[in-house]
Amino acid sequence: MKKESSACNCINIRRAAQAVTEIYDGYLAESGLKIGQFSMLKHINSMSPVNVSRLAEKMRLDRTTLVRGLKALENEGYISDASEKGTRSRRLMLTPEGEKALEKAVPLWEQAQRYLEDNLGTDTLKDFTALLSKIESLTN
Repeated sequence: MKKESSACNCINIRRAAQAVTEIYDGYLAESGLKIGQFSMLKHINSMSPVNVSRLAEKMRLDRTTLVRGLKALENEGYISDASEKGTRSRRLMLTPEGEKALEKAVPLWEQAQRYLEDNLGTDTLKDFTALLSKIESLTN
């Protein structure tokens, strides 16, 4: 069912982002992760051990949003702080539970990727990604 667009570009982009988030969260549900959590685990795994500032920079998230998400991952036992006692800078890394959660989630994430590619087309997604990068650069 085609939904009516708004006259506001911002609302249309936000609606599309929400729809894509719902798709990925739906595919990832079996893993117990949401797409934001998956992305954090994936980044931490590839950058490990990583401090919060560097992670925020790489993910292009503000620190407050990131720290809130990291707290949930810590509470689930998926990440730990490997920094030496008494140091201020945290060094985040995945725990064995976090590695298992990520391992379980990757094929589900790949299914979500294929779903979008199958329904939107790879060329459309490439163009869309380029457009999103252009939009993001408007604030720099």
